[in-house]
Amino acid sequence: MKTITTLLVVAIAAASGWAHADNPAETHQPLRPVSDCMRPDRINAWYVVDTRTAIVSNGPNYYLIKLQSECPRLGMGQSLRFRANESNQAAGMGAICGETGETVHSLPHQPPCAIQSVSKIDKSQFKQLEKKAIHHGSGADQPTVPPPHP
Repeated sequence: MKTITTLLVVAIAAASGWAHADNPAETHQPLRPVSDCMRPDRINAWYVVDTRTAIVSNGPNYYLIKLQSECPRLGMGQSLRFRANESNQAAGMGAICGETGETVHSLPHQPPCAIQSVSKIDKSQFKQLEKKAIHHGSGADQPTVPPPHP
């Protein structure tokens, strides 16, 4: 009987979200509206701060990208390639919002690294993080999004 009670408490906690309240990855909300999200085709510069953190200059906007796990090869080859999830690819935007299914990688044969969150930061935060960067590059390696057909 004690085992059934314990299982019931765990099931209720999991269903309510209480079991994940201490994990920020579980409670992060993607950027909204989508127009505020990072656009890979508009990257001016990027920096890999550490194996789980990158920053991006995107026109007048600055973004902090956190990864779900260590990505030690990120930024190698002076390349950083973002891939939007299927719904944002289908919408033709390629926006990176911190949604499930978004990834980043550096080399074509490298497994992609899952993005945990994307948040806007200000220019001073960007400049501080830029000083800690282990790799950097421009947005020239990003694929462009073709214009929609009429």
